[in-house]
Amino acid sequence: MTTINKEEIQKFSKLADEWWDVNGKFKPLHMFNPIRIEYILEEITKHFKIDRERKLFLKNLEILDIGCGGGLISEPMARLGGNVTGIDAGEKNIKIAYLHSKKNNLKINYLNKSPEQLKEKEKFDIILNLEVVEHVENLDLYLQSCYDLLKKNGLMFTATINRTLTSYIKAIVGAEYILRWLPIGTHDWNKFIKPEELQSNLSDKKFRTNNIQGLEFNPIFNKWKRSDNLSVNYIVCSVKN
Repeated sequence: MTTINKEEIQKFSKLADEWWDVNGKFKPLHMFNPIRIEYILEEITKHFKIDRERKLFLKNLEILDIGCGGGLISEPMARLGGNVTGIDAGEKNIKIAYLHSKKNNLKINYLNKSPEQLKEKEKFDIILNLEVVEHVENLDLYLQSCYDLLKKNGLMFTATINRTLTSYIKAIVGAEYILRWLPIGTHDWNKFIKPEELQSNLSDKKFRTNNIQGLEFNPIFNKWKRSDNLSVNYIVCSVKN
């Protein structure tokens, strides 16, 4: 059994050289990144009772970034002191991520693996699943693998896209066909997951939902903001019981 969808891996491997081009194919992710990081850090510091004013305040926290791509989330976490492991099923993505981190003198453990291939059970304090679950082959195996890798009382962040008419219009028709933010075919609407479905799946795996937050693009200010609107992008913060 595997969580790897080879077609999805090939799709992103073709774009791997553009991960760090802020005006390239991953421009939407670069725009999206600050609001995701802000939310994640807020929940981490609250849950682990960390003083955010402290230098390298993520020090001693083991963080796993699944589907890390070129390292867009792994690097900020490492800069704040986290012991980061970034994994991706795409070999080319891992090579790009490793070279970029080396250039920036960051020590990140990058591995060309999927979560079920990792052997370090209950090792991580934090798992980041950001824009990944809509691309995996076997969601049940994927979430079980995450549960096995996370320490008791550890945090997991799962960011994905809701399966609604609004998400079809905005995330596929708008982002791929009209604005051309993403290559056509990046997303399959049928693989999008409703928040209640995701929360039910997480609950079945003994995760408790701590918080759920919508993320919304404001075209007037050309930036992302946090929102109570879950109709398109949303992120779930859950705890391993």
